Amino acid sequence: MSAITPPLSRRLDGLQSSAIRDLLKLTARADIISLAGGLPDAELMPRDRIAAAAEAALADRSVLQYTESPGWGPLREVLAARESARLGRPVPVEEVFVTHGSQQALSLLAEVLLDPGALVVVEDPAYVGALQVFRAAGARIVAVPLDGEGMRVDVLRELLAAGERPAFVHTVSNFHNPGGVTMSAQRRMELAELATAHGFWVIEDDPYGELWFDKPAPAPVATYSPNVIRLSSASKILAPSLRVGWMVASTQVCRAVELLKQGADLCGSALTQQIAADLLSDTDWLAAHVDSVRTTYGERARALVGAVRTRFGDRIATTDATGGMFVWADFTDGTDTQALLPHALDAGVAYVPGSAFAVTTDYTHSMRLCFTTSDTTVLEEAVARLAKAHAAAPARV
Repeated sequence: MSAITPPLSRRLDGLQSSAIRDLLKLTARADIISLAGGLPDAELMPRDRIAAAAEAALADRSVLQYTESPGWGPLREVLAARESARLGRPVPVEEVFVTHGSQQALSLLAEVLLDPGALVVVEDPAYVGALQVFRAAGARIVAVPLDGEGMRVDVLRELLAAGERPAFVHTVSNFHNPGGVTMSAQRRMELAELATAHGFWVIEDDPYGELWFDKPAPAPVATYSPNVIRLSSASKILAPSLRVGWMVASTQVCRAVELLKQGADLCGSALTQQIAADLLSDTDWLAAHVDSVRTTYGERARALVGAVRTRFGDRIATTDATGGMFVWADFTDGTDTQALLPHALDAGVAYVPGSAFAVTTDYTHSMRLCFTTSDTTVLEEAVARLAKAHAAAPARV
């Protein structure tokens, strides 16, 4: 008698692995300079300071025990103080919820806020991790384009006027992944006003906000409306392995997320949350550390953009890297970045084709470049290799 294989859930139908994660497997070769990853530089992570915080935490055996589902209390107090300063208003501890990275917060919020078929508005190009979450939730996804001032709120306004009613709007407001742009202050206020007037949520996804190079980003969207749920993370300023993210939301939303988190993993790690609390509350040390990271990333960003503009001239248009980790680039000569990629890999350089982030527009001629994990000399060599691949490839591959 042959065995019958049990079925899997229908929610997996149509889901695909992240093109970026798949590409990282190909770029593990030592001879490839990767501009494809979205990783912070491990050399800039405060290993010794983390080790000291871990040793201090382990002095109390209770740190090895389960903790509260919304997060370790003292960490939530630290985060409430930080977010209060950022938002310019008191943020109660009850409105702060700690998650296993901000990606888990996004996943739990999708379960809390979405019924199958509900409308989610995203930016185009879009953050891949968000698209995976929303597709798994069975959402109907509609894209609003980006320009140099971030999300085109005027297009969102037109959708609302046409009768569309989103469950929520997702935005990476600061130093967009992958678009590299920052939403203007005026558009932040307009987006918040629309959320309040039409009764939808805004998920303001902000993992990069502290990584500004020249000046801080405008006040968060959450400054202007209680309908905004704000997400952030320690991954980009401390270390991803801590897996400490957080959400600032109404107590109603936090309670709903708590019920689902209890079913998912009961709670986060008391150990890593205590380490994070130690580092995030050490304000003088943290300010100096983050300033050092900003300085290094800023130098690398300028080197990458400068090399691209020098090598390619008007054949590529790039965003100005003012913060974050990414540059968005568009070939103006008709080059297909998906077709060019094998030639680039042969030349020893990798990037992510724009199609990986597409929702409505296909971004055939676009690519995302990450500048965080290589020094300026290596970045210049990467662009030289890209130019060599472009020159050697068939016309408009």
